[in-house]
Amino acid sequence: MLNDQKIVFSGVQPSGNLTIGNYLGAIKNFTRFSEEYKTFYCVVDLHAITVRQVPAELRRRTYETLALYMAAGLDPKKNTLFVQSHVPAHAELGWILDCYTMFGELSRMTQFKDKSAKNAQNINAGLFTYPSLMAADILLYQTDVVPVGIDQKQHIELARDVALRFNQVYGDTFTVPEGFIPTDTMKIMSLAEPTLKMSKSDENANAVVYILDRKDDIMRKFKRAVTDSDSVVRYAEGKDGINNLMNIYRAFTGKSYEEIEREFDGKGYGDFKMAVGEACADGLAGVQAEYDRLIADKAFLEATMKAGADEAAYYARKTLSKVRRKVGFVN
Repeated sequence: MLNDQKIVFSGVQPSGNLTIGNYLGAIKNFTRFSEEYKTFYCVVDLHAITVRQVPAELRRRTYETLALYMAAGLDPKKNTLFVQSHVPAHAELGWILDCYTMFGELSRMTQFKDKSAKNAQNINAGLFTYPSLMAADILLYQTDVVPVGIDQKQHIELARDVALRFNQVYGDTFTVPEGFIPTDTMKIMSLAEPTLKMSKSDENANAVVYILDRKDDIMRKFKRAVTDSDSVVRYAEGKDGINNLMNIYRAFTGKSYEEIEREFDGKGYGDFKMAVGEACADGLAGVQAEYDRLIADKAFLEATMKAGADEAAYYARKTLSKVRRKVGFVN
């Protein structure tokens, strides 16, 4: 363990424009660890290519994701910010852990099933085995805590199982990580189909609010959000659209469901949608302003990438060297 500090690792894919689901479910929560933990936050570009990417867009979004990390409050002096492919140990440990991950475990992964359905023409081996790479990402840094959205819980459980299996065979090698899923944010759902998760790959732009959407677009999208035939703002089973809007409003304002219900008692869905849009736009305004400043300074972003990769590689090599020796590789 590093200076008795617990270690935090997490990452976001630079595939597609990041949504408020990525922000509320992951990036916003990263900042709460910066003071007391040693933190590694990664732009996971190796994971992104399990789905076909336009190379120029992947490069652009890699810069954008790093800038959004910092715009959301991650100080590179307090957090190790880096790009996954800049630290080759991720790929090497990923292969080794492939050999300690069972076929049955990977075949049960919900996200593999979902992505296979959406990419039927490209069900590649990487799409199947990327949970092993995700386990490598986490275990490489002897991670104690992994802040993730609720949809990643299954992957954290797999990383734990792989760590325990490896440790059982070779002795104490990996820290067994714990997932951190904040109780104050729920999974953010599509504005058009509120039974489905909000996805950055959704072809319906009105279903998704992006972190970099400007206020006019945000207001328009919330105005069109699907609700139900009722007119009462309350959190209840069967009210998926309103429940989703209440979750978004709660995440940006900090208000409880009861407070939201009192605030909009006697008011219609139209008033509520506008209030959610305003809260979202206001909550993103500061992030967007800082992002605009950072994305204009490519030299600073590249220097941050390099410094982060150098530091991450130092810690990654320690774990990888231990693993190589235990499995019998010649140094």
